[in-house]
Amino acid sequence: MRTRVTGLGARAAGGALSVVRAVRRTGRPKHNALSYTMTGIVAFLVVFGLLMVLSTSSVLGLEAGGSPWSDFGRQLMWAAIGLVAFFLASRMPYRNWRILTPYILAFSLITLLLVLIPGIGMATDGARRWLRFGPFAFQPSEVAKLAILLYASALLDRRARRLDDLKAAFIPIMAMVAVMAGFIMMEPDLDTTVEIALIAGAVMWVGGVRTRHLLVLGGSAVLMVFGFVLMFPWRLSRLLVFLHPTDDPQGAGYQTRQSLIHIANGGITGVGPGEGRSKWSGGLPAVHTDFIFSAIGEEFGLLGALVVLAMFVALAISGFRVASRMAKHDRFAMLLAGGATSWICFQAVINTAMATGIMPVTGTPLPFISVGGSSLVSFMIAGGILVNLARHCEPEKIRPSAMHPATRGALKKSRPALT
Repeated sequence: MRTRVTGLGARAAGGALSVVRAVRRTGRPKHNALSYTMTGIVAFLVVFGLLMVLSTSSVLGLEAGGSPWSDFGRQLMWAAIGLVAFFLASRMPYRNWRILTPYILAFSLITLLLVLIPGIGMATDGARRWLRFGPFAFQPSEVAKLAILLYASALLDRRARRLDDLKAAFIPIMAMVAVMAGFIMMEPDLDTTVEIALIAGAVMWVGGVRTRHLLVLGGSAVLMVFGFVLMFPWRLSRLLVFLHPTDDPQGAGYQTRQSLIHIANGGITGVGPGEGRSKWSGGLPAVHTDFIFSAIGEEFGLLGALVVLAMFVALAISGFRVASRMAKHDRFAMLLAGGATSWICFQAVINTAMATGIMPVTGTPLPFISVGGSSLVSFMIAGGILVNLARHCEPEKIRPSAMHPATRGALKKSRPALT
């Protein structure tokens, strides 16, 4: 047993060293218009998010008897960590993610298990979702999103010729999603469970998995979500209020009602940075986390909200353009680009739809902007991966593909997704 553990440790250390050496190598593709665009979008969203965190959390800190800078300081610290992660992800040869996949997946599953153990996992508001290491606390479920993206991409790259075989492609991915979902639902966290399923579904769609298999996945996910909603009365009340918006305006419908009121108060140009009332007592609960888009609409108005939405639309267009350009050259890169873009955009759509009353209230943060350290770092890693792939996707820059041998010659036989 000691020999086996030592061997695994040596392989993990070797993989980490190979990544470090790869980052130091010269001769990387130069930035192009697409990579500069994506870098600019991520930078804008992160900086704007820090300003909104300062605006929305300062009053909350004072009312709690603390410092108005506490939440902003923590978010700034995580942004600095995220900047390092973004830099490494944007410079590391992207094929090394395939090497790191088993280690990230193992780390994700271990931490998802540890967070459920009393005394190890941190419990807040009835949910056990955080692990603390000294001054740092992070959500293992955020690591799980990156892990399922890498796992599904590597598997569908390796088994490109067997996409029609349920046992080869569809079932292994769904089994991993089920394991992660089981751990996460024990926290409980239905929103993250849905997001992980969406990421896996997006990678499978980009990868060319049969549509009927994906429809089965979608139908199963809807039934599962409905079942979990019925199991918890407070989730059911949110759904009923969404279906009947005028019911219970001071109870389950309070957040949605207040969100719409504060967005409407912003008008076209907004009341001004820092002048919003949503962060004061009696305003909008969770305004610095789940409902930060409402604060954007109040302080910067319709124009400011449209600018933020335009940034996410531009990121989606750029990300899927990268996936489209890489489709004929490197299948793994195509899957990574499509999955990472879908991950960011799914959460942006869910958060903004919730804030505007189009969807029931969920706990989904707005990417790059809402308070949340582990969420911010995970999104910056996803952004770094997209920038990295964008540097490789110019036609004149593409070198012969180093895709997995099992995928060679398979692209013509599978559905040419995104081409």
